[in-house]
Amino acid sequence: MARKWLIFLADLQPILINSLAQKDLAKKWKITTRNLLKVSLAVVIVCLAPEQLLAIAQSTASRSEPQIQAINNPELVQKGRKLYETEQFSEAIKVWQQSLQAYQGQNDVANQAMVLSNLSLAYQQLGQWEAATKAIASSLKLLQATNKNLPILAQALNTQGSLQLALGQPQQALTTWTQATTAYTQAKDKIGIARSLINQSQALQALGLYRRALTSLNAVNQKLQNQPDSLVKIAGLRNLGNALRVVGDLEQSQRILQQSLLLAQKLNSIPDIGATLFSLGNTARAQPNSKAALNYYKQSTTASSGTIKTQAQLNQLGLLVETNQSISAQALLPQIRTEIASLPLSSKAIYAQIDFAQSLQDLSKRTGQGTISLSEIAQLLAKAVNQAQSLGDKRAEAYALSNLGELYEQTEQWENAQQLTEKSLLIAQAINAPEIAYRSSWQLGRVFKAQGNISSAIAAYTESVSLLKSLRNDLVAINPDVQFSFREEVEPVYRGLVDLLLSKNDPKVSQENLIQARAVIESLQLAQLDNFFREACIEANSLVLIDRLADREDQSAAIIYPIILGDRTEVILKLPNAPLTHYTIAKSQPQIEKTLETLRTKLTEPDTVKEVKALSQQVYSWLIQPVEAQIAESKAKTLVFVLDGAFQNIPMAALYDGKQYLIEKYAVALSPGLQLLASESLPQKGLKALTAGLSAAPANSPYPPLPSVKAEFNLIEQAGIKTNQLLDGKFTSKSLAAAMESSGFNIVHIATHGQFSSEAKNTFILASDGEINVKQLDTLLRDANGRQNQRNRNSPNGISLLVLSACETAVGDKRAALGMAGVAIRAGARSTLASLWQIDDEATALFIGEFYRELATSKITKAEALRRAQVRFLKKYPNYSRPSYWGAYVLIGNWL
Repeated sequence: MARKWLIFLADLQPILINSLAQKDLAKKWKITTRNLLKVSLAVVIVCLAPEQLLAIAQSTASRSEPQIQAINNPELVQKGRKLYETEQFSEAIKVWQQSLQAYQGQNDVANQAMVLSNLSLAYQQLGQWEAATKAIASSLKLLQATNKNLPILAQALNTQGSLQLALGQPQQALTTWTQATTAYTQAKDKIGIARSLINQSQALQALGLYRRALTSLNAVNQKLQNQPDSLVKIAGLRNLGNALRVVGDLEQSQRILQQSLLLAQKLNSIPDIGATLFSLGNTARAQPNSKAALNYYKQSTTASSGTIKTQAQLNQLGLLVETNQSISAQALLPQIRTEIASLPLSSKAIYAQIDFAQSLQDLSKRTGQGTISLSEIAQLLAKAVNQAQSLGDKRAEAYALSNLGELYEQTEQWENAQQLTEKSLLIAQAINAPEIAYRSSWQLGRVFKAQGNISSAIAAYTESVSLLKSLRNDLVAINPDVQFSFREEVEPVYRGLVDLLLSKNDPKVSQENLIQARAVIESLQLAQLDNFFREACIEANSLVLIDRLADREDQSAAIIYPIILGDRTEVILKLPNAPLTHYTIAKSQPQIEKTLETLRTKLTEPDTVKEVKALSQQVYSWLIQPVEAQIAESKAKTLVFVLDGAFQNIPMAALYDGKQYLIEKYAVALSPGLQLLASESLPQKGLKALTAGLSAAPANSPYPPLPSVKAEFNLIEQAGIKTNQLLDGKFTSKSLAAAMESSGFNIVHIATHGQFSSEAKNTFILASDGEINVKQLDTLLRDANGRQNQRNRNSPNGISLLVLSACETAVGDKRAALGMAGVAIRAGARSTLASLWQIDDEATALFIGEFYRELATSKITKAEALRRAQVRFLKKYPNYSRPSYWGAYVLIGNWL
């Protein structure tokens, strides 16, 4: 699965087309980052180092074309350009150095600056960063003496920006590309302006400013649409399409890339046709549409040459291996061997070899050793190490060493694996390449663990997790489908560390290890939520530690943290004013998940009470029974669960001890993490709710009507809560925004169809004018919180309770609860009441009425109000006593 990484990173490289060329030189090249590809930090790689970063440098943007001047010494400049285009970078450097000497002898400052900028590009292709830095610095120093060469200055600034981004300096790159935009503007170069704005968007993504990046990209798209047809426009559209893929807008990416392809075909630009087909293959692979992706890669191979052809074949091979088409994959190997052998020495060629070695390793694992020679893989990686050393490309060397160490790990040659991995880690640390260092630290931890050196393994895993946390913002802008690959690649690091900290061979786990294990899982959960929204999900302001609530503000709450590992589940318990304790569920992850999946299915089926009780009693025996005496002795009244994995899909209230449901003994709440928004109890008087809902489905809608929504709103008012109602046609996205703008309220109650999904694009609520996506809802609710905070500075607490009474989690989506947690956290509400599945319309209205009656008339917590409503349904409503009616509702966030 790691192989999918490179396709999303590929092509996101700064556009550096020559604005002084005698003709439009928009032949492009595409990046290939084949998996830092195992590293999952795809976005980091692209953002921090488009070319070097374990990428076989080829960009979807327009090719980094060296500049050419028709005057003075044109033959050498032209010869260098041709060598550069054929990827003979070392030879191009030699020629341009001769050209530079000639221009120096003529005291031609402008052409010296131009050639130095070209030299920096070539050095970047070889991974010779010190030489690249020196060359572009000299170019800019020459240009500072005159303001008469704006086109050359703009190009040189673009070159400097690409170098800064490659060296992990996104803020400096953004500043430089902003200066390039100014230079292009002064030169009245509209295409240059568009290029530099696209470059800026890449720097913004590297800084975690994804919304600003998308705004910039959309502006660029509008500018490009108004430009005449040209090779530059083809390149710009392709770069935009690739950028949209990286940030997850796959449909728009496909549309823009199709525009680029049609234009390339119209102008009969064969190189652009090949490059754009490659990009379309990457987007199809992300959707995921393997059949279409393979077809695009095949077409690209036919239309391309050089690196793009090689990378198209490598991506085709990786996808064939990934989809278990082993025979077709093996048939492709001879062609790829020939292509790679013919590549001139460069960083691209090195990464192509590493990429090929990774595919061969994966193929060997799937088909069995013997079909693929491990010695061939080792020779490819050793050659890559040697070539990287000869070029002085430290990143490529570190990456190749890491892969070679992994090969020795797989063959259980531990001493060699350790030496190679340690060398990779030292280089990665020295050049500040955390995306490589994290992987090498993880690998080193596995090697130490295999050798029984647990303390060293914990240290290595801890370092890997620390690096991942530092890269948190850079992991956000990943396509939703890739997020699953990310979790498959990165999640094992977190869980592996917890496995070591809570060793089943250690009967007495220290408090220090328990605290660290809890924090590690918290980091993973935050990363998942960040990925859901593509930006940091929780800000530190107004947050309190959940332990503080249990120890100080509510000493009747017990907190339970189950953590799913491969061969068992560890559970950590926090009782009020007591140290952490832990216990083990001796069931493997597949066993746990199978039981929970069956229980979830039975909960929503009619006439399955007997099966539900049996299954929920099994889960009760895992989570509660081992510590039920301790919980009882602590006099806890509320159980707060910080759930992991498949446990998130199960209502804890419905757990059964053989006589009673859990909700009959305790109030139950869920927390998405160790930190919550500061507590605030709802006032018993003066409650005001904004209520919005649909009793009738919109025209041509597949959703059934919800006629009891009107009764639901009436029951809320009967409970003594003042409401501002938006019903049916009055409930639109605009009216909801306007109501939030003008009204002060404690509660937002939305009664309409909706869905929670692990993908933000599939998480929404339905208004009369269509779906309101979770990000739109997030903006509305956060803006409302901000305005209320401004109106009441003495109590800047915003919305206390968000209720989503008719939503459900997406069917078949095992991580759908992530969408519910995302909505709950980003809404800014202290608590969110939502349903895991949709229940009977009339039952919903009655249940909501009971909940609000308890909330408004009794001085109790929100969790206790929910408990009383659930128990009342269980005991006083015979038609709705099954858990499928009352168990669906969960309270997320602050339970007070």
